[in-house]
Parts: sequence; C-alpha cells; structure tokens
Amino acid sequence: MIQNPALTAPKLMSHPSKRHCIRQTLGPSCRETHKIKGRPMTEFRSTAMPVLSEWIDYNGHLNMAYYSVLMDQCADQAYPLLGFGPDYRDATGCTTYVAEFHICYVRELHEGDLVSSTFHLIDYDSKRFHVFQELWHADGWLAATGEALTLHVDQSGESPKVAPMPAAILDKMAAMKEAQKHLAHPDRAGRKIGIPKK
Repeated sequence: MIQNPALTAPKLMSHPSKRHCIRQTLGPSCRETHKIKGRPMTEFRSTAMPVLSEWIDYNGHLNMAYYSVLMDQCADQAYPLLGFGPDYRDATGCTTYVAEFHICYVRELHEGDLVSSTFHLIDYDSKRFHVFQELWHADGWLAATGEALTLHVDQSGESPKVAPMPAAILDKMAAMKEAQKHLAHPDRAGRKIGIPKK
C-alpha cells in the first residue's frame, strides 16, 4: 500500500504496516533461512513476491512506483530482526520514516514475475540507518536496486520528531552490521542523478 506522506509528516514517508502487504511465500521463509540463534545471517533475502496485474502500466511492464513497494515489503520482513514493527510502535510511540529512497531500474518486470529482495545494512548512527537493497527475479537476474536513508521517529508528541534509538535496537543494528561486514560496498550506493558534461 502506498501511503500519502501528508498522513505522516511533511517530506517523510513511513513504512506501511505489515498487515497491508501482499506476499507469497514459496519454500522456507526468510526467517528460517536467514538467521542463526536470533541473529541475521550475512544477506537477508525476503520471501518470494509476485508482480500483480494491477501494478502493470500502459507500457506493459511493472510501473516504477511498485519497485519501491516490493522493496518496502522486504523491509517489513527484515524489520523484526532489528526490533521494529507495529508492536514496537505501539509499545514505544516510535517508528521509522524513510527520508530518502533512490532506485536504479535495471531490467523490466512483468505481470506474474516472482521476485525477492535483499536487505543490506550499510551504516547507522543513533537516529538513522542506511540500507541498500537488490530486487532479484526468481530466474536469477537483477531487476532493480534501492538505497534508503531511514529515520527513527517519535510519534508520541504533538508532532513527529527524529529521536535516538534505544540501546536494544542499536544492539540489533550492530549485530546485523557485524553479520554483513564481509559484503562488498554496493557499486550503485551513493549515486547521484546528472547528465555528464562532454
């Protein structure tokens, strides 16, 4: 579900609740194959997700907006490993808002295609975290990449405000980053849009 940013905070977008996500699991779930004793393994990968007919535009392929939806559904699956989700929001009044999200469209997707997404924690500090994702077709080719800067936000006051993450969340961030430390820095991370001058 694509949320209206006006329903959260200006210029910020929150992750949709897991109950609004459309998923299809083929084989073992990501939580069975991507953690050891409660800790994530090196590369988190979502369950398989189908490209739905209502997401196809007049060009006959997946509309650009829904690449983000698919990667956001992966984030919803990865978030429990970091301690986030509806239960965390209800207990603390805090949640996460995406401040920036950059997509590189590598290859077209079509109705009925099955894809999965990775979730690579590149960096974090007390109030933010930086994630890189890759959207992979079930046949083994890369369809898109996404890069997010996400904020930890306290919604308990009159207006949302960026706030420090608690120690328990930071410990989980450290565990995921440690588990993924051998992963190469993504080539597309940190890219900017522009037309090179000749």
